[in-house]
Amino acid sequence: MEITPFVLAFGKSLLFALAAILPIINPLASAPVFIEMTQHLDQPTRVMLARRIGQHVIVLLVGAMLVGSYVLHFFGISLPIVRVAGGLVVASVAWRMLGTQQVTGDDQTQMAQSVSESNVRIRAFYPLTFPLTCGPGSIAVAITVGASLHTPRVTESLVNFSGGLVAVVLVGALVGLTFRYAARLLGPLGDVGQIVFLRLMAFLLLCIGVQIVWDGVSALLATLPA
Repeated sequence: MEITPFVLAFGKSLLFALAAILPIINPLASAPVFIEMTQHLDQPTRVMLARRIGQHVIVLLVGAMLVGSYVLHFFGISLPIVRVAGGLVVASVAWRMLGTQQVTGDDQTQMAQSVSESNVRIRAFYPLTFPLTCGPGSIAVAITVGASLHTPRVTESLVNFSGGLVAVVLVGALVGLTFRYAARLLGPLGDVGQIVFLRLMAFLLLCIGVQIVWDGVSALLATLPA
């Protein structure tokens, strides 16, 4: 049995999944959001939170890639519906971020004292993992990638999915590392620069949410009879 075709298939699937998913995730663009929503936490807790977000991203993308299309088909849910619902959530979170005022030191202390281990776990998944980091667009892309990796040959499909899963792990690791060192990456901007950058990213996130909703609505309208 030749090894080279399988190696090529593995590499091609890895690059294909990485190129499709990473631009949608874009952890550097989400880093200011992570800083804003975790500014009242101490550094060890933020490190743990970043690691959990990276792990949750891997789980979500792997699940979407492997069984996402089957789950949606079982419940009779189409991808346009997922886009509309997820886009509304993303737009809602971005709108609240645009109107958020900077909290004072006393407010930060009070919020830090109210944080518990269970609260950190909840925040790690919603809204920091879903929908802010790994939103409906990322999940839809992962489902599409998973469908593209299927082939009639079982061995070839296994090799393709192996490459796709490695790409997902790399994306999750990159998310965790970016969020862990987000303060250092954005430190040169200064306090005012970070506030401005956060507002710009919030507006961009709002635009992304509206775009996701529009894509879903357009796909739904296209299914209507003439």
